[in-house]
Amino acid sequence: MHHTITEFDTMPEDDAMAVLLECCESLSWARSVAAARPYGSRSALLDDAGDAAGRLTGTDLDDALAGHPRIGERADNASSRREQAAVTTADADLLERIAAGNRAYEEKFGHVYLVRAAGRSASELLTILEHRLGNDPQTEQREVRCALADITRLRLERLITAIPEGTP
Repeated sequence: MHHTITEFDTMPEDDAMAVLLECCESLSWARSVAAARPYGSRSALLDDAGDAAGRLTGTDLDDALAGHPRIGERADNASSRREQAAVTTADADLLERIAAGNRAYEEKFGHVYLVRAAGRSASELLTILEHRLGNDPQTEQREVRCALADITRLRLERLITAIPEGTP
């Protein structure tokens, strides 16, 4: 369901949390973003939400990552299915190479490979994965937080619309 920024700013906290948890499964992130209301503008919300997602560490980051499926595997939620749409048309060889890369990534870094998949082809996602496998853990944690911030903003953009015309 879509909401205006005005609706989001004024909805009960439980409702705001539900909207936010559709975007990022970190409870501490959702609490932080909900507690900062009112935002007054969609861009202020998106900026704050992206910044907050990009700062997650430890258990909070683990919680956020738990909500993301592996690239190339059937996603349980509509957002992930939409974001990974290009992978559904990839051939079996490319999907197997992505699956092997996912396994290598998880073995090296201990969590799912997270990347903004929306707007990217399956071959682009594999190229990025192969590149990121060369990262050291600190560099990769920065990459993951940036990807999480991008994904969170993208999902929130779909759920929160701009202030309607004529609204002060």
